[in-house]
Order: sequence, then C-alpha cells, then structure tokens
Amino acid sequence: MRVKYRVPVTKTEAILGAAVEAIGGAPRDGQRAMAEAISTAFERGDHLLVQAGTGTGKSLGYLAPALAHLAENPQSRVVVATATLALQAQLANSDIPAAVKAASTVTGRTITSAVLKGRSNYVCLLRAREGQDGGQSTLLGGGELAERLRESAADATSVLGAEVVALREWAEEEASDGGLADRDDAPTHTPAAWAQVSVPVRECLGAAQCPFGAECFVERSRDIARVSQLVVTNHALLAIDAMHGGTALPEHDLLVIDEAHELVSRVTGAASHELSPQQVERVAKRCLPWLDDDLGLEFLETADTLRSALDAAPVERVTDPDGELALTLQLIREVSRRAVSALGGGDDDSDKKQASAAAKEVLDVADQMASMKPTDVVWVSERERFGRWLVVAPLDVALLMRDKIFAETPAVLTSATLKLGGEFETVARSVGLWRDERLDGRDDEPDEDAVGWRALDVGSPFDYSSQGILYVARHLPPPGRDGIGAEALAEVAELLWAADGRTLGLFASQRNAEAAARHCREELPDKTILCQGDAQLSELTRRFIADPQASLFGTLSLWQGVDVPGDTCQLVIIDKIPFPRPDEPLLQARQRAVAEAGGNGFMAVAAAHAALLLAQGSGRLIRRTTDRGVVAVLDPRLRTARYGGYLRSSMPPFWSTTDREVAVAALRRLAQAASAQTG
Repeated sequence: MRVKYRVPVTKTEAILGAAVEAIGGAPRDGQRAMAEAISTAFERGDHLLVQAGTGTGKSLGYLAPALAHLAENPQSRVVVATATLALQAQLANSDIPAAVKAASTVTGRTITSAVLKGRSNYVCLLRAREGQDGGQSTLLGGGELAERLRESAADATSVLGAEVVALREWAEEEASDGGLADRDDAPTHTPAAWAQVSVPVRECLGAAQCPFGAECFVERSRDIARVSQLVVTNHALLAIDAMHGGTALPEHDLLVIDEAHELVSRVTGAASHELSPQQVERVAKRCLPWLDDDLGLEFLETADTLRSALDAAPVERVTDPDGELALTLQLIREVSRRAVSALGGGDDDSDKKQASAAAKEVLDVADQMASMKPTDVVWVSERERFGRWLVVAPLDVALLMRDKIFAETPAVLTSATLKLGGEFETVARSVGLWRDERLDGRDDEPDEDAVGWRALDVGSPFDYSSQGILYVARHLPPPGRDGIGAEALAEVAELLWAADGRTLGLFASQRNAEAAARHCREELPDKTILCQGDAQLSELTRRFIADPQASLFGTLSLWQGVDVPGDTCQLVIIDKIPFPRPDEPLLQARQRAVAEAGGNGFMAVAAAHAALLLAQGSGRLIRRTTDRGVVAVLDPRLRTARYGGYLRSSMPPFWSTTDREVAVAALRRLAQAASAQTG
C-alpha cells in the first residue's frame, strides 16, 4: 500500500509530495525537513549547510523549494552546481523533469531549465570544419566506419580518423537541428578524437571574431541559460565564474551547491595550472610559422631548458626564487612574452590567433609560477608515463569563495558528509564561512560585513547501528610505509572468505590494491577478484554488480564513485586511514599555514581530509534500507590514536567491535542468507 503524504501546508511541501509520488517514492521526514529549511533560507537570504544522509533524496529535497521560489518569483533564477558532469546529467534527465512536472501541477506554472557546462564540453565548429577537404565522404558514415574499424581491430590512427569524421558529421547535424553538440550526446569516441573538434578556453577566438560565431554551440547554450529560471552547472564552472567576474554563468539570485564536500577540491582544481616541457614545445612549434627564426628557435629551446631543470629538481614544493627552476620560469616568461608580441597584429588568420592565445597561456602560467606569491604553492610533479611538470595552485580558496560567491548570493550547500568530527565548522571554514558568524541559536546580530550561515543535519533513513558493523582490527600492527603487510593481507583474505566474495576493497595505494588482489587470488582461487587497472573502471564496476560473489579492489576513485546496493557489497575493507601523503606539497603547505596561524595543522588539514574520505568510503556499504554488512578498517590507529574518536565520529554510526570473530561470524551469516536467496 502506498504511503500518503499528510495534507501539505506549503507549496514546497506540495511540490515535494507530488514529485516523490510521481517517481513511486515514499515520504521521508529528513527530506521534508530539508526542503522546508531550504525554503526558509531562501526567504531569509541566509546561507545554509544541510547534511542529508544517503537515502534522504536530497535532489528533490532542494529542487522542491527552488521550484516553489521560482513559481512565486518568475523573474528570479536559481543555479544548481553539482560536483561532476555525471551528476549534472542525472539531474537534467531524471530529477528535474519529475520535479518540474510536479511544480506545474501544484502551481500552474512551468519552470524552464537548462544545463550549462564548460567550453570544452561542446564542439567548436571552427575546429570541426577547418582542414576538411571535402574528400572524406564514403559509402559508410563516420560512425559506422569507426564501429567497423573497432570490430576489425584496425590500427589506432584509422579508428581515430573515423571517429573524428563521425564527430564532424554529428556536429553538422546538431548545427542544422538547433542542438548543442554536447559531448555527452556524441557518438562513441576517444579523448584524442574529441580534442580534434573542441577547443581549450584560452584558444577560443570569441563569437565576435570567429567565422562561425553566429552558430557557436557554447554561445547557444549560454543564450538558453540566460532565459531559463533553473540552471544546472558544475563546481568547476562556478569557480571559473567567480574567478573571472561573473562571465561564465547568467545572473542568479540563489545558489544550491550539491555534493558540497567536494567543492574545495573542485575549486582548487579550476584555479590550478600546469606547465610541462611537452606543452611548451607543442606551443612553440604551433607559433613557428609567424615567428622569425631566432625567436622561434629560442622559444623551442626553452622546452629543453625546462626539461633539464625539472630533471635536476627534487619532486617537492619550489620555494627558492633564485634556484634553477625559478630562473627557467623567468626565461620562459620573457621569451613567451616576445612571442605573444610578435604574434599580435591585424590579420584575421584564425590559426595565428589561436597560436597567440596558446602562447599567452604559457606566458601567464610561467609568470604566476615565477612570481612565487605566498598565496600560491608551486611544486614539481611526476608520473611514470608523462615525466615531470610544474603545478601551481592557490594555498587557500576560502577567501575566493567567500568574497566572490557567498558575499554575492545566498547559497545552500548540501551533501551526505558535511559534518567532520561531529561538527559543521571544519567544512564551513574551508569554503569561507567563519565559526563566529554562525547564526543558529544566537540572540545578537552579527557584524554588518558578516556572512551569516546556519546548519542542519536531517539524518538518514538508515538505521546504521542495526544494519552495519564497524570492525577495527586493533590487533594488527600500524601500517608502514613499505606497503600493506603480511598480517593485513591475511586479514583481507579471511574477511573476504567469510563474506563469500561480495567485497569492496578501498586501498591507500594502487600497490596495496594489487598486492591484496594477488594474495586473495592465491589463497582463494575459486573467488573472482577484480582489481582497478585490470580494465576500465566502468567495466570492472559492471562485472562487480553482475556477479554478487565477485570482489572489487581499488583506490581513490572507488571511495566516492561506486554505488552498489544489495548483496553485491556486504563487506567494505579499508586498509589504512586515508591521510594525505606527507610529501603532498599543497596539503603540506596548507597544514603549515594553519600551524603558523596558531592552529592545529594536522587536525585542520590531514585529519579533516582523512575524515571526509572515511565518511565517504564507509558510506559505500549501506545504500538502501535492506542492506546489511561490515566495514572493516585494518588500521588500529582508528581505535588507539588520540584522533581516532574524531575520525570515527565522521563515519556512519555503525555498531562497533574490535573482535575479529564477531565480524567473521556476521559475514558468514550474511553470506549464507544471500546464497539461500539466490539458490
């Protein structure tokens, strides 16, 4: 029998009830409390942090009050910013249509909506059309040809060419039909193929100068957003809008930030820049046709100079303004400035303009790195495949978000994990909302310049203490720097045996994940052990879901990105508290800055980082009210260290034990029950 909502008392509640009923859902107290709190925040113009546990239905929880506000204020606009493009797509294709239909039924008004992404997510018609000689037509279309070539295992160059043809054909269809040529809707393609038909932000000529500006897909998407009431974007574009004076998003009155626990990381990423020898060499070669021989050769040689300086430098933060790397950056800045000057001029050659834009980007990044401002962190990074390169990132993004986002627009930030160590203040501080400006429970008025905020935890529909067990392997030695130890490997195998597979292993490193997979394959040869790196993660996840007795081991992308309800996942193993690496330059610099300001750098940065990941990782276990299982943490410090209580309070409130036999017995019972159901 379907549960009925009580008679609604507000438009928000009525819209929420209609939307939930339309998707076949059931009323949830937490979702209703969330929606009403957001509605009140919109009316007050306050900032609000809402922790809504997994299963609350937070998308409809914020869409209902947003749509109620827009129905009452048709000239208003609400922007919803998600962490990823995938979440954007989920909202646009599922949640928003259901909520808009419900709002129309309740209010008689149909709210318009649009999705807005960064420039590189749309085809650039200049790139797609340039270089076509008209001789590409074949009996097969580009998509069919690419598929035939893939099936015949043709060489990568042939497949790439066919994919580019398919993308160009599709782009022309989109242009004719008034579409947006959004990458999510494109024919199957590789990143290399997409790069042939898209353009980086800095290399865009702008609609006024581009010969195809009148048909530009990016401009069309922005035009649609400017006349829409509800605009869905992502954290990165929100950051770009903040950094560039509000040029990326249309004007808006209210802001909702979903998956807000990822906001600092996404904003930091959007504000970061890289410089590599390969990049400098590629840009220099692109500029050669318009540079004299001496300047062209000098520009090319700066790539070799950078490569040599990187090879001689330690893989760590760069702080010496007189060191070899700093002098090399100054050289690149000076040479690229002369190249940009030489490329300026009054012709309409689009290739030349794009080359100039690429050179200007090298100039700007080199200048920022060479300046070594105290508000920036510059460091050498290294990967086996790509060698070394330089990265620059802001030391702190809190002031950027405070001054350019929250001082401008009332915002709601929501996530399943906003309370770290049992309180909201850590996350609030990271985004620029100060502890002494919190409005909950205070009688006095904050200062005139204060950015006031409130917070609410609406709980979860799950009964974690009866649905899950937190087992901490207190008897194991603390993890060392040499990878996962023999005792921990034996523990992994025993727990996996007890669970009869059905295990998601979250490891601190790829090396640890691979070592655990090898050990379990040897000890339990009848079990299917999938390991990140064996295939594409999407394929591994599909196989994990399809085979309830399979296990999947991996690293960071699994901590937050896998949703596997049911018997497929009855055991989550975490091998090590996920502290940031002690040699990670950005977090190390942030930790030092907190300490220099008189705070506890370890707790404010390293422990907070670990708490967030532990909350996300352990949250993989219970995804619906019928799920049962065990989270096994093989790091005894979760129980023995002084910070252990802080970390545990950030995790779901499972029933807790340090007794391995209790955990093994529980897993055996769950495995037998699951086998009986499938048998």
